[in-house]
Amino acid sequence: MTAPADEEATPRPPTLLDALAPIVVLVTLLTLTIVLFGIDAANGPLQVALLTSAMFAGLVALKNGYTSARLRDAAVGGVSSAMGAIFILLAVGALIGTWNLAGTIPTVVSYGIALLRPGIFYLAVALICAVVGMVTGSSWTTAGTLGVAFVGMAPILGMSTTIAAGAVISGAYVGDKMTPLSETTILVPSLVGGVTVNEHIKGMMTTVIPAFVLALVGYLAVGLVVDPSSSAVGVDQARDVLADVYSISPINLLPLLLLIVFSIRQVPPFLAIMAAAIFSGILASFTQPDVVKAFVDEPGQGAVLNGIEAVYGSMANGFVSTSGNATIDDLFSRGGMASMLSTVWLILGALSFAAIMEEAGFLDRLIAPVVRRARSDATLIASVAGTSAGLNVVAGDQYVAVVLPARMFRTAFARRGLAPRMLSRTVEDTGTVTSPLVPWNSCGAYMTGVLGVPTMSYLPWAFFNLLNPLVAVAFAFTGFRIEHTEPAEGDTPPEQPLVASGGDQHVE
Repeated sequence: MTAPADEEATPRPPTLLDALAPIVVLVTLLTLTIVLFGIDAANGPLQVALLTSAMFAGLVALKNGYTSARLRDAAVGGVSSAMGAIFILLAVGALIGTWNLAGTIPTVVSYGIALLRPGIFYLAVALICAVVGMVTGSSWTTAGTLGVAFVGMAPILGMSTTIAAGAVISGAYVGDKMTPLSETTILVPSLVGGVTVNEHIKGMMTTVIPAFVLALVGYLAVGLVVDPSSSAVGVDQARDVLADVYSISPINLLPLLLLIVFSIRQVPPFLAIMAAAIFSGILASFTQPDVVKAFVDEPGQGAVLNGIEAVYGSMANGFVSTSGNATIDDLFSRGGMASMLSTVWLILGALSFAAIMEEAGFLDRLIAPVVRRARSDATLIASVAGTSAGLNVVAGDQYVAVVLPARMFRTAFARRGLAPRMLSRTVEDTGTVTSPLVPWNSCGAYMTGVLGVPTMSYLPWAFFNLLNPLVAVAFAFTGFRIEHTEPAEGDTPPEQPLVASGGDQHVE
């Protein structure tokens, strides 16, 4: 008897070649794109490479018996899972525009250059961003607000914008990891099971603190060794230039204070950021009337209509400074939702590829042999680290990079008697912090979009994000602070490879 026509046949499990082929195509196309287009690759070519790779993965899945409707639904589902992040991204673009209009970012820059000196600049940026990240619970919010100001401050002090961006990202991710307000800090222990959020944070301190201390030493050394650029403007001169264009006042910092209050009260990020953006735009008419008038440039139009048009314009297309001062116009002509569209496009391409790879079983097929071959505590932890970091590259999304390893390795950790927070710690030490180091990853695309610095440029200077995975793996191989529990029943002998539980795929 034949199956009913409306009953879908069971797809064939993918072979290793099936799973590897889309990865090979992806790596080849991405490499070719970067070689041909360099730092401009994220403005379209990378997106084309990702979507083409997604199409190829879909063709392999069709060969294995998956229907086009099922793959379509998987791609749509993968993209829809990022809608929250996309809305936040657009809101941050609007926020940057109105904060430049209202003088919030110029005020932070003015106060910052008065307090910070070149020698300690990078060190201070990392520390301040770490504190703000813990308060807001979001590396994205930290980078999109104070991070933008610090990167803008760097050339005024004669410092490197790329190193400043690396310091911003290092501090932002330390803060993001070490607070119970962070989404990933809540998500990862819930996936692993058997560990609370506070226990998870306490466990991460073992690897985060040494890595961040080393990063701070590195930023201090770079700041002391590298002489400021000869083109740097004097502090007093720079503040005078800012004061000529903007009305510098503590009142301009009210939008920043409002955002921090919203974060502490756990207002949803999109609502908090959009509310702060709208408040900033309204505030601008009262604190920066001359800037608003010059931005709108509508002779004869009343102040009320000028203010409304300025809010719309700065949120949609970004603020454009027309002061006539090249330095001011270059630093603060930024933001707008439209400026984030290339980043949104990049995220859509990456998640389409990741969704098809996961739906067709290709990611499971690649990860399962890694789990089976882990024969010791150290190699098991190293396998988690490599898988999490690798998924940031292959899947292009931080959530894929933390969710899959947390689900697939937890049975193996239980069988070896490794404490659950060893898994949750390792996933965060590698999956979370390496996400902004990949240009086509949603986090890397976001950081490039808001800071205006290409991912490959700031990557060598994101010291914490580079050191944290190395410290985690080094501790694993030395056995330092590796916690154990009683092995689960059916423990696999040390000399035998471990097998992941195929049915252990639900989220607790």
